[in-house]
Amino acid sequence: MRQRYLGAVLLALAASIWGGMYVVSKIVLEVVQPLALVWLRYVVALAALVLAILATRQSWRIRWRDVPVVVAIGIVGYAISIWTQFLGTKLTTAQMGAMITSSTPALMVVFGRLILGERITLRKALSVGLATIGVLMIVGIGGFGSSYELGGVILFIAALTWALMSVLVKRVSTAHSQLVVTTYAILVATIVITPVGIRQMHGLGNILSHPVLWGGVLYLGIVSTAGAFFLWNKGLQMVDAASGGLYFFFQPLVGTFLGWLVLGEQVTMTFWIGATLILAGVMLVIRE
Repeated sequence: MRQRYLGAVLLALAASIWGGMYVVSKIVLEVVQPLALVWLRYVVALAALVLAILATRQSWRIRWRDVPVVVAIGIVGYAISIWTQFLGTKLTTAQMGAMITSSTPALMVVFGRLILGERITLRKALSVGLATIGVLMIVGIGGFGSSYELGGVILFIAALTWALMSVLVKRVSTAHSQLVVTTYAILVATIVITPVGIRQMHGLGNILSHPVLWGGVLYLGIVSTAGAFFLWNKGLQMVDAASGGLYFFFQPLVGTFLGWLVLGEQVTMTFWIGATLILAGVMLVIRE
């Protein structure tokens, strides 16, 4: 029981950190391309994680049969999902970024069935339907002529891939140190995005000359990547996937509050209706 509560605290803390990430990334993305920012974030995160492993003297070894899963975590979750999060946030707002990606818990139900064999009940199916309708209300139904709507679609892809990654983490959560798994997965993602990320490094001079932007990169790398990724993976190790999804809602709460407080962003009634439907969908899963 104590482990279960500790897992809840770790997941809530990770999601809260990511809520602040949307506001910070929105500021830094004014001068840095999305994939270049992801690359910078991971380079900083790798340095922090390697130092943490060396300091704690953990073994670097993982089982060969788990290598494909770790590679998939790196590509699907840490490369594709994070890049689409940044790109979608650049095209929309911090609130939309935090809220749409919070549909992840309902999506984890589907992947939990496909990958882990978890049973999908009527309540879980209804939750996915409600969350999907909520996302459509936030994004807007119709053509994609507006970058705002396109950004919402891209953010939904981010939620889909993050849900898949979270379920994959459960496959290797008990066999290895989550610190080591997180480090290897981020290393894979860094290798994958390096060719394109380096080509987009046009704003590096601006980052180095502005302490606020440099501080934003350090926050994204050390706190929201090295720290929060480890906390999320460790928390998933202690609770089941469906229950762990509940704590993802600390992300939109923090993201919405900071978007209003720091960036002066406004929220519409349609946004809150969609957000309520997403919340209702996830709560159906958690109550079960």
